[in-house]
Parts: sequence; C-alpha cells; structure tokens
Amino acid sequence: MPKIFKVILWLAGLFALIILIQYPMQRSLDSWQTWSLPLAGQTIVLDPGHGGYDGGAEASDDTQEKDIALDVSNMLRDYLQQAGAMVYLTREGDYDLAADETKGLSKRKSEDIRNRVEFIKEKQADLFLSIHLNALPSKQWRGAQSFYHPGLEQNQLLAEAVQSEIKRNLANTNREALAMSQVYILKYAETPGALVEIGFLSHEEEKELLKSSEYQQQMAASIYEGVLQYVTEEVGSE
Repeated sequence: MPKIFKVILWLAGLFALIILIQYPMQRSLDSWQTWSLPLAGQTIVLDPGHGGYDGGAEASDDTQEKDIALDVSNMLRDYLQQAGAMVYLTREGDYDLAADETKGLSKRKSEDIRNRVEFIKEKQADLFLSIHLNALPSKQWRGAQSFYHPGLEQNQLLAEAVQSEIKRNLANTNREALAMSQVYILKYAETPGALVEIGFLSHEEEKELLKSSEYQQQMAASIYEGVLQYVTEEVGSE
C-alpha cells in the first residue's frame, strides 16, 4: 500500500477516535448544563389578570391593567424558561377564558376565573403566579404587594420570597406579603401560588413607571428572583 494512503487512513482513524472521545463528553456536558438549571423540572403557570371585555384597573390616561399584566407576564416567562422551567400562561393575548357564547360581564368574569383555576390544575403546576395591578380613588397609594391564601405554608413562603425581592431590587415599597382568604384563584387552585399586585395605576408617578418597559423588566426580574429563592429553599429543605 502506498505510503500516502497509509497516512490518510491513519489520519482518518485518529479523527474518528477524537469524535468518539468527544461525543460522550459533549453529551455529558449538555446533560450537566440542562440539569444544573435552577428551575429544571418545575412547571409554573403565570396568570396575567383580566383580558378581553375585562380591562381591570384603569389609569387616568386609559392605561389598562390587562395590557401591562400581560407584558410583565411575558417578560417573567422568559426569565423562568431560561432557568429551565416549563411555563404556561393562562392567556397569551387580549382575551378572557370564558366561552364566546357566555353573555354579561359578571357571568364572563365568574366563568373566566373558574377556568383559570382549572388551567392551573390541568397543567399540574408546581406553583403559579397571578399578575395584577391596582387602582384606588385616592391617588396617594403606591407600591407592589404580594398576597397568599392562609393555611398552606408554601403559599406564604412564595409570596414572601417574591415580595422581599421586589423590595430589595426596586426599593420603592415597604409593603409586606399579606394573607387574603377571599381571593378565588388563591383559595381553589390547590397548589402553591401568590397574587402579585405590581403597583397602582392611580398613583401618577407609579403609573408612568408601570408603563415603562424598563420598569416592567425590572419587576419581572424581581419576581423571577423571588421564585428562584422560593424553589431553591424548598429543594434545600427536602
């Protein structure tokens, strides 16, 4: 066999050996990267409040709760997915979860909230977050606040973790996580969850912040860090 062919065969064998060595190493590296993601294996439902006929809270300039709640939920979804979580949104556009044939705002709202609870159950979520905004006749109130249903320790821990990160990162509220027994979605979802009122549209300064994509991103990042804190502490306590 000519010497040149021997060299070619030797080089081909060496190349194949390198591939065989690197392939399992690369698979191992990919697997390590996947399973080292902090929220890998977590199923999370995000619930942007209101939608469709129901605009929710409204500012003096007609800014509506439903739009900002969806924007922040989409940003939060991106953070959670990048950390390895499987994330579902109860709505991904400007609509509610009531059937088309259901008439009347009151009936639609009742059907909508029941279907949101069923959505959380169907996805077998490890946790959920319902994102809302507030508005009151008085313009003095401001600040984000997280709420939980009393009686389930994980609800409180999640709400407190989210609230602590909002306070730490945004530094514009002294509010603490608060128990609320009458919130339907918190009461009946039967899984750890929190409702996060990210601010007041009735407060002129905070309204402008809430309309800002930069502030929305900061809010989403803060909520994400709260989820991360909650999940890592829960895993560490097992």
